[in-house]
Amino acid sequence: MERESLVGRVVGRARSRIVGHRSERVTAAFQSGSQQCDTGVLPTVLRSGPYRVYFYSHEPNEPAHVHVDRDDDSAKFWLKPVALALNLGFSPIELRRIQRMLRENEIILLEKWNARFGS
Repeated sequence: MERESLVGRVVGRARSRIVGHRSERVTAAFQSGSQQCDTGVLPTVLRSGPYRVYFYSHEPNEPAHVHVDRDDDSAKFWLKPVALALNLGFSPIELRRIQRMLRENEIILLEKWNARFGS
């Protein structure tokens, strides 16, 4: 009985780490200095196929950029010009596909950035 309880606790901890892993990874990756990014409001600005393109609500002091998610993978791209800033899990082939999609929508994304954060 005690062994089953111990196994249950270990499995529960492992499950929480797996579930929380992406969130912790993204939060840690997108921290700037000692200021953590606000993850409460993440306005989606574009959906294309399996990709969600969005802004963090409190990153106006950086050059224009977007974050792109699919499943557990994330990336950050600068918009002017479109270039990879950070990759968390996407393959090189998929990064090229995302970059192409962002280039095709660059004007719209920059307009949405400027409307949200100013130019």
